[in-house]
Amino acid sequence: MVKRVYFEVHGFVQGVGFRYFTRKKAHEYGVTGWCRNTIDDTVEGEAQGDDDIIQRFFKDIGQGPSHSKVDKVVTEDRDVVERDGTFEVRR
Repeated sequence: MVKRVYFEVHGFVQGVGFRYFTRKKAHEYGVTGWCRNTIDDTVEGEAQGDDDIIQRFFKDIGQGPSHSKVDKVVTEDRDVVERDGTFEVRR
């Protein structure tokens, strides 16, 4: 079953390549969506894919790249976006 999940990643996640790590993991898993930095020092985004793939994707996001420190990942289900074909880093 395909699902879409909004996420916010809290911790030391800006200035450490977190968005590009997220995009790399999304490409590895075939997840679509987007991510971006926010003004409150979090990274937010949406990820879409098969439920089991999304779970593995968020397990990796919860670890983050080596120079980051993830305190928590908050998620919320969203409506699936038809014809969503890529994962992008937004500014």
